[in-house]
Amino acid sequence: MKILLAEDDKDTATLYRRTLEERGHQVIITNNGKGCLDVYHKELQDITLNTDPSKHIQPFDAVILDYKMPKINGMQVAKEILAVNSHQRIIFASAYVEETLIYSIQQLNHIVELLQKPFGENELIDTIEDKEIYSEFQKLDLKIEEIKAANFRHEQLRELLETLKKLEKNKKQ
Repeated sequence: MKILLAEDDKDTATLYRRTLEERGHQVIITNNGKGCLDVYHKELQDITLNTDPSKHIQPFDAVILDYKMPKINGMQVAKEILAVNSHQRIIFASAYVEETLIYSIQQLNHIVELLQKPFGENELIDTIEDKEIYSEFQKLDLKIEEIKAANFRHEQLRELLETLKKLEKNKKQ
């Protein structure tokens, strides 16, 4: 997966990068909100130039944002990214009180994810690699390897899971 990470604490950013790269992910790090937006817009522009305009474009599989960063905070970065690409997967990784973050995130009117700092390397990997979603597929007695082989984006996995849950619920009624 290709991941954009905006984290102003150098040690934390290094830990995230090492953890994700050990799992084979490509990680681009910025240390502030403005830098994150600059990288995002450049990648989006590069992809747009080389892609069929009728296809959905996704410069990153996930954008991980710290909430409090220099120059532009994570919430503003998320708003700007979602304004140009409403399908972008956003994950907030923050030490802010969860209730405060949830209130702010609700103002985005988009589904975003939250990792409450401090969290372990396994929790980071599980979130990035959609472990929770795949375990839900397993509960529905589906073949996980076939779903993974289809190479769905995170958003598509969520939609598929919700659809399957609705079908399962209707079948039981």
